[in-house]
Amino acid sequence: MSKAHRGKGLLDRVFRGRGTCPACKRTGIKIIHEVSVDENKHLVCKECNKAFVRGKISL
Repeated sequence: MSKAHRGKGLLDRVFRGRGTCPACKRTGIKIIHEVSVDENKHLVCKECNKAFVRGKISL
């Protein structure tokens, strides 16, 4: 089967959801996961989101 709609939710975001992750400082990576720190919401990459959930890193 084809994957015609894969990534369709990223089309309306700025730069198609790509940018610099505030946690790991990588550039050109998808920052689509939302993490709340002290009532502030930040968008982070997939790897940093997993680390936040496990309590390994913080902003």
